[in-house]
Amino acid sequence: MIVTPALRHATAGAAVLLFVLSVPTTAASAPVAPASPASAASAASAASSVAEPTPPARSFVDPARLDRSGTQVQPLRGAPRLPSVSALSWVVADAGTGEVLAARDAHRPLPPASTLKTLFALTALPHHDGTERHTVSDAELTGIGEGSSLVGVKEGYTYTVSDLWNGVFLSSGNDAVHVLAAMNGGWESMTRQMQEKARALGARDTHVVSPDGYDAPGQVSSAYDLAVFGRAGLQDPRFTRYCSTRYADFPAGSSSFGIANTNRLLTGADGVSRYPGLLGIKNGYTSNAGNTLVVGARRGARTLVVSVMNPQGGGGLAVYEEARELLDWGFDAAGRIQPVGSLKPAKAPRKEAPLPVRAAARNVTRAGAEAADATTPAAPVGHDRHQQATPSGKAAGLPLALVGSALGAALSLWLWRRFGARAD
Repeated sequence: MIVTPALRHATAGAAVLLFVLSVPTTAASAPVAPASPASAASAASAASSVAEPTPPARSFVDPARLDRSGTQVQPLRGAPRLPSVSALSWVVADAGTGEVLAARDAHRPLPPASTLKTLFALTALPHHDGTERHTVSDAELTGIGEGSSLVGVKEGYTYTVSDLWNGVFLSSGNDAVHVLAAMNGGWESMTRQMQEKARALGARDTHVVSPDGYDAPGQVSSAYDLAVFGRAGLQDPRFTRYCSTRYADFPAGSSSFGIANTNRLLTGADGVSRYPGLLGIKNGYTSNAGNTLVVGARRGARTLVVSVMNPQGGGGLAVYEEARELLDWGFDAAGRIQPVGSLKPAKAPRKEAPLPVRAAARNVTRAGAEAADATTPAAPVGHDRHQQATPSGKAAGLPLALVGSALGAALSLWLWRRFGARAD
């Protein structure tokens, strides 16, 4: 085959064009002078000055520690001595962080008495505005346990929802609980709702049978769960307002009468000194449960929650004095205690998609890749394909297309000159 000058020129032009197009367009147009050792050291120093500082090492908290029996505490240098209390079970925790500072038999299942009303309030409070008015029916007051504490709710009387909550928190009124439960789906429905709420909060020891806390077979909670409920309640302004109210007027038809909170640490009744900064929460008592108590207190920017279940000595008021000692210890131990657990629910592990779903996703990805231009390189994860210096996709095939076109044009010109002229 004779190569004409036209073909040689076309081939040379195509080669030049190929060389030009193969040069990356992102190359720097001006030469960069090599950095001197001094400037390199200066750049390294500047980079290190703006880098994110290394966070302090986090102390390890054994998640199973609170499952152990006995007292759990990890004091640091200078920590105050933990008080000796007689309660079967107790917890001291930071209400802000959820850190458990110390505990004894935190998950021991015990009857909660009226401290279970904390869970009732967490479940039912969001459903009705405090100003809503409700007239009580006879059916709503049936089934109240014998010997229950009552606030004095009467059939046919009209109360605001706020009045009923005062009856729950201040007088521990089981009659008020029954009315509010009826307004929220009924007794059985409320039992199920409370159980679901407990699990959602990470409280695994609580089994609800009677929403008012009245003794019932199988009904238990734990010092850990009660601390969880108390902490959650303090995050709700309505809950906090009700549980920290010392005195209120309760309607009685055309008149009213005064009621006082039965939490002695809050009111200072019966010779129990009021605790500074106390936020209340809930106390309880039954012959089966003994005395139980959940309290919160604030000192400065710190809030603690303490739960105490069934003290074994000191009489009926010992639950308040033991809670006082544990609160004092918790505030004094600030910064000098390693936590032994947390009131926050454990995070659920991330679930992978089922194998058939993942296989289908891989097939779709593979099919898409096969349909793409074979010259397209894969983009790095997390980077935009358009930010790469290397040409990709159709852009990568552009030089070959131009060369092919140039060669085709040159060949056509040569054939025309050789054969087309003879045909004339």
